[in-house]
Amino acid sequence: MLEEKLSPSLKYHNKDHTLDVLQVAMKIAEIENISADEIKLLRMAVLFHDAGFIYVYRMHEEKSCDMVREFLPGFHFSGEQIGVICEMIMATKVPQTPMTKLDQIIADADLDYLGREDVFTTAQKLYEEMKLHDLLPDDRAWIPFQVKFLIKHNYFTEYSIERRGPNKELYLKKIMEKLNH
Repeated sequence: MLEEKLSPSLKYHNKDHTLDVLQVAMKIAEIENISADEIKLLRMAVLFHDAGFIYVYRMHEEKSCDMVREFLPGFHFSGEQIGVICEMIMATKVPQTPMTKLDQIIADADLDYLGREDVFTTAQKLYEEMKLHDLLPDDRAWIPFQVKFLIKHNYFTEYSIERRGPNKELYLKKIMEKLNH
């Protein structure tokens, strides 16, 4: 569905992003010793977390939860499990406010790129997407937008704090230098 129905204008929020988030979430879940049942729920939350973009750009998380409530009962997910999955999806909404360990894992996996070496390439894709969707008033707004976002952003899991935090701070420093020039 993500491959066939997502708009090509989604340079960042596409199938590749979802698969990247899935890979990172599974890595963090393994380190955090998450149970097999929790991993099943986490996997579903990751796969659906941006599916709402098929229908709407703003408030896509809510639409993703609507999709979960529509599709997952047919795969024998209980109402309680669907509630947990939707809670995780909503934990990816910016500003992120994860309440549980699973929420923290998906939130960190969703923004893992901020602390990786490919951050400039990935951020460029987000910039292009936001520009196509008229979410930036002009090109000059991008760097201040990123600086503000990065200053407010926090990682939640020990894995992300230790392994992504330092590179995220370095990225922030580099774009602040651009802002100051």
